[in-house]
Amino acid sequence: MKKILKILGCFLGAIIILLGGYLIYLFASYHRIPDNQELEVETAAAASSDTLTVGNEYSALTYNIGFGAYTPDFSFFMDGGKSSWAKSKESVLDAVQGAGTLASSYDPDFAMIEEVDLDSTRSYHVDEYSLLKDCFPDYYYVFAQNYDSAFLFYPFTQPHGKSRSGIGLFSRYPVTSALRRSFPVSTSFTKFFDLDRCYSISRVPVENGKELVIFALHMSAYGNSDEIRKGQIGMLAADMQKEYEAGNYVLCGGDFNHDLKASEDDVSEKESWAYPFPREELPEHFSFGLDLLPEEEKENLWNSARNADMEYVPDVTYTVTLDGFIISDNIECTSYENINTGYSYSDHDPVFMKFRLK
Repeated sequence: MKKILKILGCFLGAIIILLGGYLIYLFASYHRIPDNQELEVETAAAASSDTLTVGNEYSALTYNIGFGAYTPDFSFFMDGGKSSWAKSKESVLDAVQGAGTLASSYDPDFAMIEEVDLDSTRSYHVDEYSLLKDCFPDYYYVFAQNYDSAFLFYPFTQPHGKSRSGIGLFSRYPVTSALRRSFPVSTSFTKFFDLDRCYSISRVPVENGKELVIFALHMSAYGNSDEIRKGQIGMLAADMQKEYEAGNYVLCGGDFNHDLKASEDDVSEKESWAYPFPREELPEHFSFGLDLLPEEEKENLWNSARNADMEYVPDVTYTVTLDGFIISDNIECTSYENINTGYSYSDHDPVFMKFRLK
């Protein structure tokens, strides 16, 4: 009996040492990417040098591709589902290629694509950004890295691992400079699950001497609080307002991780994480593109995201609109569409908007 107890004691001691060592590693390796980081602007050989023109119609598309994992039968452990990795490397390649081909088929002048992995355990270390650049061969490219996480040894049956992921901007028109801004995020233990968050600010010249300033973002989803939410929206609003006051046009697109259709007094049943976006916190002169639609058309928009607690089952799986665009009032929205693919390549579907600069 003493021998058995000794073996058990050694076993438990080893587990405690390993757990303690892992926690030390987790905290020691945690870092935030610096704020106000200048971003590289890459240019394809055949990219146009044309300048934006007032009155012409342009288009923008935003798409969270879910790191190439979310085929319709995929469920994610952080949502209460099963998996922490994509099904296979081949599945990642197919999903990213499918999403990129779909996005490019709309021939957008500007595409903001979120949750693009560079080198992650969960996506079999596929460089998804390179795949997407091949889908947009004649564009300017800006990549803002959201996070570079430590190895997450959970769930134990399939550890989520290490992740490097971010937001890509693909522009048909010249981008003169780009900047990465770091959103405020949780400082508690939940930061290891919600990770870093950011938005990029890219500048595109207009013929009248002004700039179209493009904000590409991905706001927090897990572990966020009212304080974090308010901090993120306040920071974004201040930066957008600054550009508007400078006389520029502002286009902001991405995954807001808020219910963009619901009002704050909406009492209908919804997931706790689907918090209505507080419209009153938007600065003056700004609005969501979908708010410019007739109310019936807005309500009938296809929801841009599904819950990943289960596989996608039409009319059963919870869906919500998390993705879209904010525009300044010197931009006219001429059409707006949430594209229905049945979540074929991601747990999100693209949003496509056409607009004119006034």
